[in-house]
Amino acid sequence: MKLVTAIIKPFRLDDVRNALNEAGVQGMTVSEVKGFGRQRGHTELYRGAEYVVDFLPKAKIEVAIADDRLDEVIEAIINSAKTGKVGDGKIFVTELEQVWRIRTGETGESAL
Repeated sequence: MKLVTAIIKPFRLDDVRNALNEAGVQGMTVSEVKGFGRQRGHTELYRGAEYVVDFLPKAKIEVAIADDRLDEVIEAIINSAKTGKVGDGKIFVTELEQVWRIRTGETGESAL
């Protein structure tokens, strides 16, 4: 099993959610986060004073999936989140050792 974590631009969230639903993903966790990568934020002008916005708003999506679904899920995220501009985001894949469904006590892939 894998945990796929995607950091994307917030306005692409609905597109990514729809693409994951079409790919058969049944559940996900979404968080509003802030951060920066290579773009290092940007400067803004407020009441005549210029200041640096270091942390940009992002959306973080976490999806637990079976190993055999990984390529399909990654492709769905990339195709729906990509704008071709700096700051499109990153995808991280980590190994899940075990999963438990609290309500039923199921474990492993059946708990996904």
